[in-house]
Amino acid sequence: MTTVGVLGGGQLGRMLALAGYPLDLRFQFLDPDPDAPAGRVARQIVGSYDDPKCLQSFVSGVDVITYEFENVPVELARRLEQSCPVYPPPAALAASQDRLTEKQLFRRLGVPTASFAPVGSASDLDNAVAECGYPSLLKTRRFGYDGKGQYLLRGPEDRTAALAALCGAPSILEGFVDFDREVSLLAVRTRDGVVVSYPLVENHHSEGILRLSVAPAPHLSSRLQDQAERHARRILDELEYVGVLAVEFFEQNGRLIANEMAPRVHNSGHWTIEGAATSQFENHLRAILCLPSGPTEIARPCAMINLIGTIPEKRSVLSVPDAHLHLYGKAARPGRKLGHVTVRADTESQLRERIDAIRAAL
Repeated sequence: MTTVGVLGGGQLGRMLALAGYPLDLRFQFLDPDPDAPAGRVARQIVGSYDDPKCLQSFVSGVDVITYEFENVPVELARRLEQSCPVYPPPAALAASQDRLTEKQLFRRLGVPTASFAPVGSASDLDNAVAECGYPSLLKTRRFGYDGKGQYLLRGPEDRTAALAALCGAPSILEGFVDFDREVSLLAVRTRDGVVVSYPLVENHHSEGILRLSVAPAPHLSSRLQDQAERHARRILDELEYVGVLAVEFFEQNGRLIANEMAPRVHNSGHWTIEGAATSQFENHLRAILCLPSGPTEIARPCAMINLIGTIPEKRSVLSVPDAHLHLYGKAARPGRKLGHVTVRADTESQLRERIDAIRAAL
């Protein structure tokens, strides 16, 4: 029986394991949190990612290693790669963990981005503003997530406060994109280089946190889908990528502008569990195990609603037709992702009605 080692034991790891059990896979997780969601469904080694004994125990008996969050130390992934295959490759981690490196990769590959410039000091910020203008976003180069580590500069009066808010961390200034909507693409590349993609989805955020994904994105044209797939394919091939890659875009007048990428299964793809022919989790496992990718088509309009901070009453959610509730076993606290609801419908208008009904139950 094949054993998959997963760095990180959050809800993404938990869903990977649940997708892998029908394929007769075993899982082993490493996470410092004794209450990590994945620990409820598979063996978890509780310990630090830099603890030699924990790492030795983790690697023992696994056939392939993957990860479910993108802040895995790159040097750790490279070290583990010496004794076991690690997918996605550490190069993808290195590119995605630094916003400047990521944007430089996009630019080199011809993937459109907003204007950007590195910022390490007040004088750097002056030069960056000259290039990017106002409004613009000052972001830490590393560790920002769900809207953290960024500051909106509306004009010169915001410069001092922005630098203070980011505490002098190495940063990047990005020109503000006046976009029509936010969309994301999930693409899967196998170990032999075959790529399949899911339809683009439309994402809705509030306070920097994803709240809703609609699949496929309403009014999705083949031209826009092809554009997204071309951009993603360049990234996948350049990095010799294996597994699921999420690329987030701004859509502006029919043109896609890359925002960021995530080298892992992704929150905007949770709808695939019920909404696609093969879930992102199963396809990630197929890819890293050198198995053929499963089909990615959507049979009916579908949406995913994140449960943030509080858990709704189960009966009220499940009374909505074709709604599916996923809870992660996490303690409630403000701003925390505690679960999600997937809902399907026969038409876009019916889907909107069901989304509204679920939101009313939250």
